[in-house]
Amino acid sequence: MLGNTIFSLLGFIVIGGIGLLHAGEDAKKNDDGFESIFDGKTLDGWEEMPSLARKAWSVVDGMIVGEGDKGRGYLTYSKNKEIANFELKFLYRFPGKGNSGVNIRARVDKTGRRKFEGYHADIGHVGIGGNVLGAWDFHTPGRREHRCFRGDSLVIGKDDKPTITPLKDAVTVKDINKGGWNELHIIVNGNRFQFFLNGKPSAEFLEHLPEAKRLHSGMIQLQLHDPGMIVHFKDIRLKLLK
Repeated sequence: MLGNTIFSLLGFIVIGGIGLLHAGEDAKKNDDGFESIFDGKTLDGWEEMPSLARKAWSVVDGMIVGEGDKGRGYLTYSKNKEIANFELKFLYRFPGKGNSGVNIRARVDKTGRRKFEGYHADIGHVGIGGNVLGAWDFHTPGRREHRCFRGDSLVIGKDDKPTITPLKDAVTVKDINKGGWNELHIIVNGNRFQFFLNGKPSAEFLEHLPEAKRLHSGMIQLQLHDPGMIVHFKDIRLKLLK
C-alpha cells in the first residue's frame, strides 16, 4: 500500500513537472500569438550591424539602449533573417532628441548606396516632424522613394506612380508621449504595410509594383541614426503571419 502511494506521488510530481515546463514555454507566447524576442537581460538573439568597436547597444534596467555617440548602425534580430509577413510591437522612448526607426524585410544593399535596403518605419522625438515621426521611408535602390508621412495612406501603382489620401483617425502629436514610453505596432502582410502609434494608425501603404521590384522577406532591424542621441526599447514582441 505504501509502495503504491509513493509511486502515485512520484507520478504526480513527474506529470506536474512536465506541466510546469510546458507552461514556461508557453509563457513566452501570449494568447494573441505574440512571442517576446527580447529577454530584458541580454542581447541574445540580436546582432549589431555593422559590428562596431565601441558597442552602441546595451541592456540597462530591462531595456535596450542605443547610444548614437558610439556609432551609427542597426541592431538586427538574428534568430530569423528572412521574415516576410508579421506583426511587431514594442515600446520606445527618446530621453532627448533623436531619430530612429525599424527596417523591415531588410537586406544588404549590393549597390553600396546604403548599408542596407528595406522598408523603414520612422520614429523620432516629438517635434522632429511628421515626415519622420510616424512615416514610412523607402530605402530601396532602383525605385522611387515616395512620400508616406504621418497621416498618409499611399497606394503605389504598377507604374510606380503614387496616390495619397488622408488616413482616417490618424495619430497626432497630441497622442504621443513626449519623453515617455510610446507603443509602436507594425503589420506587414504581402504588399500591405501598416504602422500604428499608441493604438492609432500613423501611416500605411499598398504597393502593386512588379514582384521583381519589391522586397519579399528579410531582416528586422532597430535603427540608431544620429550622433549624440539615445533611444530606449523594451517589451519587443513578434508574431509571424502566414
